[in-house]
Amino acid sequence: MPLTEEQSTTAPTYGGNPFSWRFTTPLFLGSALNPVNSSLIATALLPIARGLGIQIGQTAALVAALYLASTIAQPTAGKAAEVFGPRRVFISGIVMVAVGGLFGGFAQSLWQLIASRVVIGVGTSCAYPTAMLIIQRRARDAGMAKPPGGVLGGLMIAGIATASLGLPIGGILVNALNWRAVIFVNVPVAAIAFVATLTWIEADPPRDKGMSAKEIASKLDVIGILGFAGAMLTLLIFLFGLPTARWWVVGLSAMLWALLVLWELRARTPFIDVRLLASNPGLSNTYARFGLAQLCIYVVLYGVTQWIEGVRGFSESASGLLLLPMTLVSGLIITPMSRRSLVRGPVIAAAATCLLGSLGVLLLSSTVWIGVVVALTLVFGLATGFSIAGNQTSLTQHAPADQLGTASGLLRTFGYVGSIGGSAVTGLVFHHNVTDHGVHQIAWIMTAASLVLVALTLADRTLRPARH
Repeated sequence: MPLTEEQSTTAPTYGGNPFSWRFTTPLFLGSALNPVNSSLIATALLPIARGLGIQIGQTAALVAALYLASTIAQPTAGKAAEVFGPRRVFISGIVMVAVGGLFGGFAQSLWQLIASRVVIGVGTSCAYPTAMLIIQRRARDAGMAKPPGGVLGGLMIAGIATASLGLPIGGILVNALNWRAVIFVNVPVAAIAFVATLTWIEADPPRDKGMSAKEIASKLDVIGILGFAGAMLTLLIFLFGLPTARWWVVGLSAMLWALLVLWELRARTPFIDVRLLASNPGLSNTYARFGLAQLCIYVVLYGVTQWIEGVRGFSESASGLLLLPMTLVSGLIITPMSRRSLVRGPVIAAAATCLLGSLGVLLLSSTVWIGVVVALTLVFGLATGFSIAGNQTSLTQHAPADQLGTASGLLRTFGYVGSIGGSAVTGLVFHHNVTDHGVHQIAWIMTAASLVLVALTLADRTLRPARH
């Protein structure tokens, strides 16, 4: 696509490749912090309980804190990036990660650790949606119709598929140092990302400083953000409270969601464009597919990990290494799929492999060959790769360019809702103890979710090839 006259005078000139490793390194590094932190804490929960003198059950709040913060902050950061500039929001997030890591590393109580995880969750959530906008801007300035698939694929791997890396990394840090290392590690990584961003990512255009606070609030749709936060928070409180069912929380959440929809229908620049989602089934189906796939994948990360440790007797670091193939295989899948900008084939393959893997979990028992577990992690690695590649490409095809930041954040939010659902399923089934019977119950729940995913995927008309 040729540059317009305006672009030719304002677009930066790039010597050689506009998407060199210097440009992508800080974006990939920053985007990886959120998924890695989501699982990094898992192997440190028991040492944290011992170190702080608290019950192991109380440490679950550390997992919930980052999820709650990230679920709300992902689309909020995307919206803020559309208003203030993506590089500014990206750098602000990195600073928050360093502050959260430093504060949490010296924490002396559970509440201080929870506050640290919230700050880390908000900070790491700024990276992925802003990176999408920065990449989109670089492609536009370089005269490209769209960003290279390989770059988007790398961002997908860094921003989503690296979640299982936190398990072996956490195990190594805890065994070699102590539990504080899994919090402190954010500080040097954030420092590297901060310096690399200032050095290699071009600054945002000057911001319009003439806008009043009221105009900024309107552009951000602050009321919409607060309504979304309240509705999502009550929903997640219900999920995290299972098996105790607080139905009044569900009623409150439903009321808040209804009020949010009514507000967004009349907002000038809505935080969540309800009309767009209703009129754009390709986008709304993308969110639903991704959430269902993440539910199945995270049940494996949480439930099967607990089964490996509780029934098979493997250590935390060993169980993390057993799940490492999920990340490796998904990375191998994402790159070629992204380069070819494929949607239909990958999302159908994701649904099929989720169903196959869910049925395979029924084979797990205290006497089964450990190679079966490895084979299942490979299957779910395929599911992860196909789901991320297909749904991310679908998002870029269906989301309006001026709403890409918020849309990217919402994709992550749906993924987190799915992962929290997976955590709730695991907590519900393994409430008292971890058994073979429990892992089989989990398998049937995963199979049901996979069947819904298969049906939704096959019924999606936007995936059908156009007739000429």
